[in-house]
Amino acid sequence: MKNKGYFITFEGADGCGKTTQSELVQKYLEDKGFEVVWTREPGAKGLGQNIRQLLLHYDGDVAPMCEAFLFLADRAQHIEHLIKPAVAAGKIVVCDRHTDSTIAYQGYGRGEDIGQLKYLNNLATGAIKPDLTFVFDVSTEVAQTRVGSEKDRMESAGIEFHKKVRQGYLEIAKQEPERVKVVDANNSIEKVFEDTKKILDAFLNQ
Repeated sequence: MKNKGYFITFEGADGCGKTTQSELVQKYLEDKGFEVVWTREPGAKGLGQNIRQLLLHYDGDVAPMCEAFLFLADRAQHIEHLIKPAVAAGKIVVCDRHTDSTIAYQGYGRGEDIGQLKYLNNLATGAIKPDLTFVFDVSTEVAQTRVGSEKDRMESAGIEFHKKVRQGYLEIAKQEPERVKVVDANNSIEKVFEDTKKILDAFLNQ
């Protein structure tokens, strides 16, 4: 009997370390015998890579809802062509960012209507939700130092914006505690990974 497929997402403000943790989890799961697909939003492959270039490196003004719709277009393509088929085949999809990023960044960060964004997320995904979501929480000041000096358009939005994003993620976790698990990402990579593995193992063994 094939393994049950799962969809696991990794979230948090820029500089939280989620990409590093998602890659460590990919290897950890593969070592345990699972078939794993690592992916990201925006820009998984093909069309998504072109959308990612626009979103992160376009040098003109981008209206907040235009930004949101570009993320949603990428997501609709991603769900249909990668995530759904992989989960149906019994694979574990490890995804760096997904729907919660839109709520945290465009909703809490940019101030767009959160109810509308949730509706649009459901439309883009066909109401598919992650089975488990990690939110890596780190102080905004620490996160900004981790990002470094070469920042993309989203990373350059300013510290007040990123504080709103952080609070948005914590609010999402309060609203959906069964799905969304917060990990203290102020610690070392090794300690954060240990905390992440405990949550992951409990999820897989339930």
